Amino acid sequence: MRRAVPNIGAVVCLLLQITTGAGLFAGSALAQAGGGRIAEIVVEGNQRIEDATVESYLAVRRGDAFDPQALDESLKNLFATGLFDDVVIDRRGDRLVVQVVENPIVNRIAFEGNLRIDDETLAAEIQLRPRVIYTRARVQSAVSRILEIYRRNGRYAAQIEPKIIELDQNRVDLVFEIEEGPETSVGAITFIGNEAFADSTLRDVIETKESSFWRFFGSADTYDPDRLAFDQELLRRFYLERGYAEFAVVSAIAELTPDGSEFFITFTLDEGPQYRFGAIGLESNIPDLSAEQLQPLIETTSGDVYNAEEVEDTIDALTERTGQLGYAFARIDPVTDLDREALTIDLTYTINEGQRVYVERIDIKGNVRTLDEVIRREMRLAEGDAYNVAQVRRSQQRIRNLGYFEDVNVTTRQGSAADKIVVDVAVTERSTGELSFGAGFSTSDGPLADVRLTERNLLGTGQNVTANFTVSGRRQEIEFSFTEPYFLDRELAAGFDVFRRKTDFQSESSFDETSTGGRLRASYPLTEHLRHAVRYTLRDDEIENVDQTASVFVRAEEGSRITSAVGQTFTYDQRDTRFLPSDGYLLRLDQEVAGLGGDNKFFMNEARADVYYAFWPDVVLNLGGGGGYIFGFAGEDVRLSNRFFIGGSSLRGFSAGGIGPRDSATDDALGGNLYYVGTAELRFPLGLPEELRMFGRTFVDAGTLTEIDVDGPTLTDSGDVRVGAGIGLSWLSPLGPLSIDFSQALVKEDEDETESFRISFGTRF
Repeated sequence: MRRAVPNIGAVVCLLLQITTGAGLFAGSALAQAGGGRIAEIVVEGNQRIEDATVESYLAVRRGDAFDPQALDESLKNLFATGLFDDVVIDRRGDRLVVQVVENPIVNRIAFEGNLRIDDETLAAEIQLRPRVIYTRARVQSAVSRILEIYRRNGRYAAQIEPKIIELDQNRVDLVFEIEEGPETSVGAITFIGNEAFADSTLRDVIETKESSFWRFFGSADTYDPDRLAFDQELLRRFYLERGYAEFAVVSAIAELTPDGSEFFITFTLDEGPQYRFGAIGLESNIPDLSAEQLQPLIETTSGDVYNAEEVEDTIDALTERTGQLGYAFARIDPVTDLDREALTIDLTYTINEGQRVYVERIDIKGNVRTLDEVIRREMRLAEGDAYNVAQVRRSQQRIRNLGYFEDVNVTTRQGSAADKIVVDVAVTERSTGELSFGAGFSTSDGPLADVRLTERNLLGTGQNVTANFTVSGRRQEIEFSFTEPYFLDRELAAGFDVFRRKTDFQSESSFDETSTGGRLRASYPLTEHLRHAVRYTLRDDEIENVDQTASVFVRAEEGSRITSAVGQTFTYDQRDTRFLPSDGYLLRLDQEVAGLGGDNKFFMNEARADVYYAFWPDVVLNLGGGGGYIFGFAGEDVRLSNRFFIGGSSLRGFSAGGIGPRDSATDDALGGNLYYVGTAELRFPLGLPEELRMFGRTFVDAGTLTEIDVDGPTLTDSGDVRVGAGIGLSWLSPLGPLSIDFSQALVKEDEDETESFRISFGTRF
């Protein structure tokens, strides 16, 4: 026996007819029963919307027949406008009556209960605005979007309840009542399938961290799906750098607890076997380019554990070197042959002649404030130039070094022809203006507070303006600076400084010094890494508040003297980064001559060199040394304000001004004309979680300060080398950098002032 099955299509159609208005059904039935034509169209229920506007959406006009299909289409058109909450179309004799219930207008949107995310951020993310038509669909969409924002901020327990407050004139106030809930932390991270590395090791590799009390300043222990996706890439890189060429992340699952307070994350891994490098080769398919001359650039060695990062570094080095040799279109292709039985990977770097490609256009995106020319002038390529990978990489580094952008990404795409490409420069701007209040403490300056107003990208032109006021236990300073990075549309940074500072030298030399003056300066690159700077300084140095028991050499300096000096600086910078470098070196030569007017006549020379070498990741050795010599001419001696003072941070183990010429009768430091110092410092991790950004240091400093233009029976100046050594701790805390040194003077003179503990801390808020 067969059972009758209802017609699903008929049921759906019936439901649609019911929900879109019983009036249409009745009106259609009347039209079919009675026929006739529309003599008049009447609109009822409308308050804001004109009759003509309603009629414009109808599929019928006066004089048309009462066609059920046309009336059905009219009903759908009116609902589709989003202007109406309900619509009924009815026939009354020869009149067509359209009854509407208008959707209200949003008068105001408010958010209540949101403490973590401000109103402006939420309002910018939803589609609803004041004076926009209110619909239920839009409200539900807004609720979904607000929930998504809170989830992106790690609050998966957030609840949103929209409330409607009806007003006159068919207006409503829309209030989103928000219960933010706690941050949804990461309760535990586990790994399945890992045999080569422990869970604890892999947890250090990924960005997502388990919730711990010391992470209250960061957000790494809150769940973020984007971060979880990045973690999978970090794991892949980690394994590829350690020989696991077939490694794969099978899955990464985040499970939310029923109360919405924690996520439990599980990574399922397929490690595969560990491979080693087999035969390593280098072939050149470019005439006149010998592979032998590039052989020293290969970082991979046969028999070593396979390392994908070394392969990439070798490709980058070969690409850059071939570009420097004039082969801008060379392409380095690594050809691999994986032997699963021997667990080796044979690798051949093949240098091929790539297609000649030229830059058709450079497109810059994402810069809202910053002018295009500020970015474009940092590019090492111009439209029409031959494409060069090394120059693109350097361009990206230069743009990033401007400090105006959170992110810089330089990519290429096909141009209008096969031999042309378009270079896309995508930037994400960051705030470059800053009104900050600073506080800190250091052993040399004591408590410190400052107020700084800075705009590093004035009106998007790249100009830098800074006003600074500093007060500390021994120093008060006010300074104003301005810098134009591309003066006269050339790669010439020009600017000026005006300043007034007062420094307390009572503890070292029984006097205070006040310096007032200004400086004109300019700098420009000689090569990609060598920069030359020139300056002119005019200042008035006044030695005052000299203690009555001060050295006779200090009392003789009391009063004010004007210095008019011209100087220059050569800087050669090959460091991988300016902050906490781990590779490269920095050379600096500074010279200044005074005597173009003023009271002082001297010639000063200073030089400094620092080399950085990483033995292992985050274990970095810094070898540095420097020296300076100043002498007077035209019968003038070098005065107290212009001499060198060594100690403190420049020679750890000794206090500021703790070594060098000294008056043995008063123990006042007098400074010196000649110094040299050297340092060896090893920076290393402490085994703490990486996000704490804390590392240790051990160091040895050596140096001396000697020679002075005055003489007397109480003057002591041995000129012997002093040595200090110690350990230190540095913490890049969320409140500012903290540095603590414990040191000991190993080689010293009896008259030297030593220092065993040194601390420096500073923050801005």
